Amino acid sequence: MTAALHAPQRRTVLAACALALVIASPQARAQAWPDKPVTLVVPFPPGGTTDVLARALAERLQPLLGQPVIVESKPGAGATLGAEHVAKSKPDGHTLLVGAVHHTIASSVYKRLGYDFQKDFKPLTVIAMVPNVLVVNASSSVRSVADLVAQAKAAKPGFSYGSNGNGTAQHLIGTQFQNQTGTELLHIPYKGSGPLTTDLLGGQVTMSFDTITPVLPHIKAGKLRPLAVTTGKRSSALPEVPTLAEAGLAGFDIGTWFGVLAPAATPAAVTTKLSDAMRQVIASPEFRARMAEIGAEPVGNTPEQMARQIREETDKFARLVKQANVVID
Repeated sequence: MTAALHAPQRRTVLAACALALVIASPQARAQAWPDKPVTLVVPFPPGGTTDVLARALAERLQPLLGQPVIVESKPGAGATLGAEHVAKSKPDGHTLLVGAVHHTIASSVYKRLGYDFQKDFKPLTVIAMVPNVLVVNASSSVRSVADLVAQAKAAKPGFSYGSNGNGTAQHLIGTQFQNQTGTELLHIPYKGSGPLTTDLLGGQVTMSFDTITPVLPHIKAGKLRPLAVTTGKRSSALPEVPTLAEAGLAGFDIGTWFGVLAPAATPAAVTTKLSDAMRQVIASPEFRARMAEIGAEPVGNTPEQMARQIREETDKFARLVKQANVVID
């Protein structure tokens, strides 16, 4: 029979065991992940492009992860409130941000942000690129970009356009549109595409530069009229609609991407699993078919490619924001 350990020996053994657990714990946690539901935080209200993409991803991601994937809406402040929430969440791979090009713009627009988009997040993959489209109510007499410019210059007061919030892509697109056409438009910020589209259909706002996804059903139903897409090439979902560049606004090329990011301190083993699973979903025929239905172009790039895209676009939009003089305290 083994003799009992003396007190000093017991303390040494316990200390060694504790140290082993500390050393092994990150790896053990990564191997056990996910051990509870994974939440995709959408920084806009339900019904918009971000929400639609997040739900399409979550539905197909859940079987791969073996845990429920929940879509949670946290709108406000041009998508920055939801981003701040995720940046300050526990970095364990269970709380993720469905971010967008808006966040690269917000870095220059907002004087005070509770996070640094490049430092406080770890990119996973871009889900899709979605063109923006200039639309008006189908009852409007405006039938082309030229009509819009002429009537906006003559209107007293000026025409209004809605966006998904201050500092979002739609806001900046509207600002650049005004600069290139010499028009003065009233900017009306909303918390997201859902309430914006409702008011656009109801005539409370004249037009919008929103992404195709939330307005496409209403375009097909004849309730909204598309005038032009804001990207450098035409959209496969609306091939007959010209680009703003084709309509006379030379060099106009702004679209909206949507992707997933984790808090920066999330273990590499976890983010690798997440990125691989998401890219598998995005590459699937079922997901690509769903993207075609909503006018989105699936991407599924690597974390490194997404990080480079964020760096380049942050610099690009910093210059545009400075030219447009869009600053929010």
